[in-house]
Amino acid sequence: MPIPKAKTPVGVVLVDKPAGPSSFALVAALRRRTGARTGHTGTLDPFATGLLVLLSGAATRLAPCFSGLDKRYLTDVDLTRTTTTGDPEGDVVDEHPPLAGADLEAVLESLRGEVELPIPAASAVKVDGERAYRLARRGVTVEMPLRRSFVHSLEVVDVGAGTIRLALHVSSGTYVRSIAQALGGHCTTLRRTTVGPFAVEEAAPDLIAVREALARLPGDALERVPASVRSAVLELEGTS
Repeated sequence: MPIPKAKTPVGVVLVDKPAGPSSFALVAALRRRTGARTGHTGTLDPFATGLLVLLSGAATRLAPCFSGLDKRYLTDVDLTRTTTTGDPEGDVVDEHPPLAGADLEAVLESLRGEVELPIPAASAVKVDGERAYRLARRGVTVEMPLRRSFVHSLEVVDVGAGTIRLALHVSSGTYVRSIAQALGGHCTTLRRTTVGPFAVEEAAPDLIAVREALARLPGDALERVPASVRSAVLELEGTS
């Protein structure tokens, strides 16, 4: 069955993803509902929950405006185990006493500001021309490249027995699983609460007008797409 390529309806949809389905399954569900081409502006792992910003119809041409926005997360980290994936879906690699006290705070402090951490093996990044997660599924061990990102804030929300809950505000492209691995653990939950100016509490099935969504973005985000393209999408929205 061919993928719909209709340019309308045009709009932005905020989705609160549950744990389990892939982000692409939710893209496909919206595509079936609207009959229009549909795209995402940044995925979440199947175990993760929270905000997905999806684009419908010609709005997919505006993806660069949304994909580079800062994000906020809440995550629970098991500090006593590392896994192959940095999340509960991987195999346990190591078990150890959790970081605590001054040692924990020292590592947390090192993870604030500009950081450079290995990309998780279970990611879509290509290594020697193949997706890393496919290599990981086959048991192929590769040296993952480093990614530089910026952690605007990293705050401890709660501490349990061998666990910690963190609230993070990070630049686009930051892997929270890498932060968990740097703490000697893995994410047991991960929830994205915001993407730029959009919050998960706003999630609803209705399309948000592109004009309204763009008005909420900072100037540097708008400039990632030429003004002529933005104008053409807005004109088409007016006809849908």
